[in-house]
Amino acid sequence: MNEADRVARRRGRLPGGLTLRAMTPNAITTAALCSGLTGIRFAVTAASGTDPLQVAEDWRKAVAAVIIAGLLDGIDGRIARLLKAQSRFGAELDSLADNVSFGVAPALILFLWSLQEAPRVGWFAALAVAIACALRLARFNARIDVEDQPHKSAGFLTGVPAPVGAGLAFLPLYLWIATDNPVFREPVLVGPWLVLVALLMISNIATLSWTSLRPRRSVRLELIALMGLVTVALLTEPWLTLSGICIVYMALIPLGVFRYAKVRRQRAAHARAAPLPPTS
Repeated sequence: MNEADRVARRRGRLPGGLTLRAMTPNAITTAALCSGLTGIRFAVTAASGTDPLQVAEDWRKAVAAVIIAGLLDGIDGRIARLLKAQSRFGAELDSLADNVSFGVAPALILFLWSLQEAPRVGWFAALAVAIACALRLARFNARIDVEDQPHKSAGFLTGVPAPVGAGLAFLPLYLWIATDNPVFREPVLVGPWLVLVALLMISNIATLSWTSLRPRRSVRLELIALMGLVTVALLTEPWLTLSGICIVYMALIPLGVFRYAKVRRQRAAHARAAPLPPTS
């Protein structure tokens, strides 16, 4: 180790300029990437298995691995901001991990689970999710430094986020696991659903974000109780609960469009009412 590396370590830095503090969010992002790849591994094992009980268990593990990746993706950015460890390296790593965990992994899992029964058309449906995720992330990276983003400035998102899109794509699989009804595994149902989710991911519609959800004070205690009940439901009936969450989210999309249209009208009214600057 040379003198520069020893000085870097004494200052809490790794050789090459990466701080020790910055390792934590990047390690979480890498764990999310590994979790998404592990979901593919379970899907491959399930597709080639012969024991029905073990096959069903492997499909559950495949979906759970992607869900865990989504949970990890939800905290890595917050931890980076908390530790003040944001970096361009972390942003690029996060996008690459998201593309694998929420684009490639769901596409392959759902193809192996259902769409390979109609390989020609089914593969295009699976590709739709993977490509839509990549395009969405590329659009996000291209706009990351742009200040004037109408949806973001109003507290909304543009389209369905990649982790949410992956969760929605798994809705037929949730229902199949919960009910054991083979109709949810039919490619004629799964394929169009994936195409719809892909279109929502790359769409320009305004969707609700956490900052745009501002419940009234009179119902906040009830919402806290509801979150507790949802947590219990996830522990006791996870697949039905996940199905219900997906259905509720889809039902809230028109609400997001309506609320953003209202915000736009209010901004336009304020702009018209604002006094004009004095002319020279």
